Amino acid sequence: MQEKRPLVWLSAAPHNLTHHPVLESQWRVYSLDLGKPPSTSIKPPSAKVGILDLREAGEDQQLYIDEWLGALELPNWVATLSGVPTAANNNFLSEIVSKYCSDYHTDPVDPQRLSTVIGHLWGMTELQETCQKSTQRGYQSVAFEGNSRAIKYARLLMRKFAGTSEPVLIQGEGGTGKEAAARFIHQNSARRQHPMVTVNCAALPVSLTQSELFSYEKGAFTHALKAHVGRLEMANGGTLLFAGIDELKQEQQSAILRFLQEGQIERVGGTTPKTVDARIIATSTRSLEAMVDAHEFRSDVFYRISGLQVTLPPLRERPEDLPELCKKILSDFPPSDSRRTFNKKTLLDMATYSWPGNLRELQNRLRQAVLLTDGRQVKPEDLGLPGSVELANGNNGLTLEQSRARAEQHALSCSLALTNHNVSAAARMLKISRVSFYRLMEKHDPTSLSK
Repeated sequence: MQEKRPLVWLSAAPHNLTHHPVLESQWRVYSLDLGKPPSTSIKPPSAKVGILDLREAGEDQQLYIDEWLGALELPNWVATLSGVPTAANNNFLSEIVSKYCSDYHTDPVDPQRLSTVIGHLWGMTELQETCQKSTQRGYQSVAFEGNSRAIKYARLLMRKFAGTSEPVLIQGEGGTGKEAAARFIHQNSARRQHPMVTVNCAALPVSLTQSELFSYEKGAFTHALKAHVGRLEMANGGTLLFAGIDELKQEQQSAILRFLQEGQIERVGGTTPKTVDARIIATSTRSLEAMVDAHEFRSDVFYRISGLQVTLPPLRERPEDLPELCKKILSDFPPSDSRRTFNKKTLLDMATYSWPGNLRELQNRLRQAVLLTDGRQVKPEDLGLPGSVELANGNNGLTLEQSRARAEQHALSCSLALTNHNVSAAARMLKISRVSFYRLMEKHDPTSLSK
């Protein structure tokens, strides 16, 4: 007998439909109350689809829609409504359904039809995940794993941004997973059935900018033996990613300005403007705002691509995610290598290292470690970590008080991660009392004591 698949039922009011024989025979339903704030550890294992039951939702009703959907992080939602949502009769529900849902059903809801639809969404999600894993291996596929505050906030922003068509600017150090973030936004957006076309700005010669981006007609120049569709036109209906937009020269920035302003292109050798509907995402390793101040980047281009911004945290700011990241990255290695384990000394050394190459460096050091280690357990020397612990990037300019605060924060997060958030065990690891541990938690994160 096939195991039932988990189905999240997020409802503004209890309904008997969740207990309908058709749904019960095919799905293991998890009912959650939309009128109460989400609790911790609420996401059912392996859930890929959810029902957003809004049939008794009112505009004046206290609902925690953003909080629940952000906490559950499901790829697909289907709404159930009492009637067809329109801006005229219920703008509140119209905005929710258009922003979060792949489909909606109105009363009287047909359970069999509903089960068929969510089954199709489940299958599509599995197919997309398989394709994504085959094309996105290594650290890019696990860049957003973990429960640190920094990465959870980045995930929340990306999921919210996916619900719009506004341009998004993704900034972060090299190796933090910026292109993975762009794919995440595209694959969770309404444009996910259309292509995401990437422009590698660092590899785009100035002389080829027009022909590569804007297409050209047959005979536009000597070697134009046939018409060529450029990358901007290829992205029509989907997403256009400017990877490393900080690498564009001033004249290249000027070339894309009209497209960013009006959404129109004109082919080389053509005379008729063509409208291109593409969602713009740009990534940058350097601060574009600082480049604008230094007159290295056009301000008019910057303001047209930076309506929504997310900065990916460097690895040194999320050391508590290291155990999970290592496990996930190693799972891509051959079976004999993926079973490697880490003792506490190795994990502590990793947590206090600055990781200038971020996730890319972590992946490379893990590959080295599985080759060098003789046993099942990875030692610090297998990773090739420096003998002396490096301080985080930019730490040389910190005061003694700031350095001490950063060290305390690292010690707290690492000890909690290594002891599965057991405060007593974490205090023993740091050789301090529980009272002192709680005092440090309150000092660095007063809200943590109320969680």
